[in-house]
Amino acid sequence: MLLQNICLFALLAQLVRSELFTAMVDLQQALHAEHDIAEKLKMYISQEEARLKELKRLAEDYELHSAHALENPDFYLGNPVNAFLLVKRFTLDWEKTHHLLKDNITNEVAATIDVKRQQLPDYEDLNGAAAALLRLQDTYQLDASEIAKGELGGVKSTQLTAADCYELGRIAYNSDDYYHTILWMEEAMIRYDKEKDKTITKDTLLDYLSFATYKQGNARLALVLTNELLELVPDHQRAKNNKYYFEKLIEEEHTGSDQLRGETGEPKLRNPRHIDDYRNSEEFYTYERLCRNEETQPIKNRHKLRCRYAWYGNPYLFYARVKEEEMHFDPWLVIYHDIVSDEEMEVVKNHARPRLNRATVQNSVTGRLETATYRISKSAWLKGEDHHVFARINRRIETITNLTVSTAEELQIANYGIGGHYEPHFDYARKEETNAFKRLGTGNRIATFLTYMSDVPSGGATVFPYIGLKLFPKKGAAAFWYNLYRNGEGIFNTRHAACPVLVGNKWVMNKWIHERGQEFRRPCSTNPAL
Repeated sequence: MLLQNICLFALLAQLVRSELFTAMVDLQQALHAEHDIAEKLKMYISQEEARLKELKRLAEDYELHSAHALENPDFYLGNPVNAFLLVKRFTLDWEKTHHLLKDNITNEVAATIDVKRQQLPDYEDLNGAAAALLRLQDTYQLDASEIAKGELGGVKSTQLTAADCYELGRIAYNSDDYYHTILWMEEAMIRYDKEKDKTITKDTLLDYLSFATYKQGNARLALVLTNELLELVPDHQRAKNNKYYFEKLIEEEHTGSDQLRGETGEPKLRNPRHIDDYRNSEEFYTYERLCRNEETQPIKNRHKLRCRYAWYGNPYLFYARVKEEEMHFDPWLVIYHDIVSDEEMEVVKNHARPRLNRATVQNSVTGRLETATYRISKSAWLKGEDHHVFARINRRIETITNLTVSTAEELQIANYGIGGHYEPHFDYARKEETNAFKRLGTGNRIATFLTYMSDVPSGGATVFPYIGLKLFPKKGAAAFWYNLYRNGEGIFNTRHAACPVLVGNKWVMNKWIHERGQEFRRPCSTNPAL
């Protein structure tokens, strides 16, 4: 832009002044103009050198970061802090540097970057990544300091800066989540005090922290923080207005904070999830306790559970032994070990990756598939006829379960991202869900065959809140259970959930087997116990 101005200046000068050769004084002015042009050009070169230096630094930073991460991407991105920082790098951080490319880059390079930019995260991803970290914080009862250190589940990541913590708090603030705003702004303040090269200003942190503190019912502390902000920025108009408002509230004693005070006399922080009836329910708390590997109730007849080779009258199982481990009797639930080989799992994953889309749930009223916040993952469907490995896996499931898969749904492959989870749900359709599976015409889901295609260092368990059972992913193993009694009634205690993935990359393969075709393989009975 500066160079264009110089050229325009020279052109205008030529149009306005001509015949400079006719007077010496005019030629002297030309020398002064030449000197000015030289200064402008040197200024332009200096600015370009600074810009190119910053671009070079940026390119080297990207190169080093990606080279390190790509040595073991599953391990690196398995830490949710690393994943969050990657998303932030190409959203908020990108906005601070992309101006270096504007108007100063060739069309070819710009076009290449624009194409690659489509593969990079956007602001929806940033909000989702932040929400995932807050979900992990609540489910696994983590302090903000633990997450900020990046030491989760034995996988080390880059520590969060004060600015990173601020961004988490700001995103929570924009969602009216003042509980997490305070937790993260306070952590940002702690890190700000320790930073030599400050990544955020203290007045910015105090601005958010003071108002969030007021919204949590503590106007007195909000006033203290506001006064501290005004010491730093005396002309901060919003802080002035808030100070007046907080003083008036305290004077009129209308804060209501007494009702929120704990034993220490300090107001208790209110997590917004407590306003949600379901997330404040016994089922949800039990689900989260199981996710943390806590015991919620004893497994009935645990001492009678056995491991053995599966045998359902199929001669194939006599030669190809399948290791079966009983996990629960009522409902009956087993784990089959070493069901799928590493080579088969790689084939499945490689075919699923380009087909992955946001996982959906079925609306119980309309029967339509839609996305939901209580299920965060991506999934793909693989047909048996698409690859001989898929067909072989289908035959294996049919052999092991002694149920036909001719009326089953296709293999569903699911990959769980940052804090990926699926809150408590049934696999079968309840009586009121009359439209569920109607389009399939194969009846209800009689059974579930869930194969784990990755180990998960921390979190990601499959839990059953009403029987206290938790299954932690083991690569190559599969869980199997019936969703329906023999009389067709749903088995309520099969209600289960996929816990948030704390650390790792979780891959699973679902096979939902339906009622039609099972008439002679699992005959119905009026006695559900048979």
